[in-house]
Amino acid sequence: MTTAAPITVDTVLQARWIVPIEPNDVILDNHAIVINKGKIVAIEDAAQIKANYATENYIALKHHVLLPGLINAHTHAAMTLFRGLADDLPLMDWLNQHIWPAEQHWMNESFVRSGTQLAVVEMLRGGTTCFNDMYYYPDIVANVAQDSGIRAVVGLIIIEFPTPWAQSADEYIRRGIRVHDEVRNLELVTTAFAPHAPYTVSDSSLKKIQTLADELDIPLHMHVHETANEVEQSIKQHKIRPLERLSQLGLLTPRLIGVHMTQLLDSEIKVIASEGVHVVHCPESNLKLASGMCPVQTLIDANVNVALGTDGAASNNDLDMLGEIRCAALLAKGNSSDPMAVPAHQALSMATINAARSLGLDQQIGSLLPGKAADIIAVDLRHPSTQPVYDPMAQIVYSACREQVTDVWVNGKHIVANKELRGIDVSALLDDVAGLGVNINQYDERHEDDLPS
Repeated sequence: MTTAAPITVDTVLQARWIVPIEPNDVILDNHAIVINKGKIVAIEDAAQIKANYATENYIALKHHVLLPGLINAHTHAAMTLFRGLADDLPLMDWLNQHIWPAEQHWMNESFVRSGTQLAVVEMLRGGTTCFNDMYYYPDIVANVAQDSGIRAVVGLIIIEFPTPWAQSADEYIRRGIRVHDEVRNLELVTTAFAPHAPYTVSDSSLKKIQTLADELDIPLHMHVHETANEVEQSIKQHKIRPLERLSQLGLLTPRLIGVHMTQLLDSEIKVIASEGVHVVHCPESNLKLASGMCPVQTLIDANVNVALGTDGAASNNDLDMLGEIRCAALLAKGNSSDPMAVPAHQALSMATINAARSLGLDQQIGSLLPGKAADIIAVDLRHPSTQPVYDPMAQIVYSACREQVTDVWVNGKHIVANKELRGIDVSALLDDVAGLGVNINQYDERHEDDLPS
């Protein structure tokens, strides 16, 4: 009787714990992950893996937990350059008096490239391997993502006022379709239509976008019911709430990713559940802007798929998904007066498989299963803030910080190795954005002086 020779593969990752996300609420002890050609080949007991597979790249992580790369389901990546620009203001004052004027003055290809690079560095170092973006110059965002090795869904933005990216709704749509065609063959990039919000996009534009999204088979990514004021203005202008308007226009479908959703009636929750609409919860941004509370546990109880996003660094003020996970879990408990609301495994699912599902990528990423892309992160739990370890999943959600992310793989490529980010000159980037920040702040101060009192 002969023994089969071990199968040669690219990489084997052995860790103290593995949290695959699927099956739900499972922790694997002393297992290993086999990676070959960017895909997960097997996840088995480490001894079994050593017997069946051979590799020149065997990485043993004795104090770490491996889990799927985190997915940031709502970002404005380039807005890292506005981080801290106009803090402690209501949403519409923040937008109308500071952010939108600054964008009109500063936004161009170079701005978006630098801001997105800064965001990518922050996200990769914090364990985010995929982000769903909504911003101008999506072609630049796509190229930065592909070059940096991070996965991205780039938003084909539509808004009814002119910006340096486009001058009319029709031009936004035309340019968006062109970007979709240009990036469709990129390994790490997909697209979504990204109408900004019901209050900034007309009925005719929304109808066109819905038709095109169906034709191109891509999601619709949109701010919806972010604030009480948004709902009130819709009732004044359209005589109906924004979700009802979207329903009448045919947008309430499984393609729709509704971001924020802080103002929801029970009847609206039933409708979005029945229509398969996805919700992206952005707890820290909503808290900072006092936009309201997304009823996360109620949505989950109604079988709505709830994902997690940071929003932009201008309103958060970071892109820290581990921090967002903790905030979401704690806020849900306080908001519902239920300590069992959004337990640790549910919070992790919101930042992994739920987010992947909202983006239509759940067959590729979001959990650690054979056949899926090897988007994996390692978190070192041998740290004063995460010792002792009774439950590694709970430690990740309630105790771990992003500085404990030591290694990141995207599509099997080792992008962050022992906390060192490969392929990006971070020092030069920081020098570049520091200079930009000085100029932007000086402009904002002059602009503020010119506003009527």
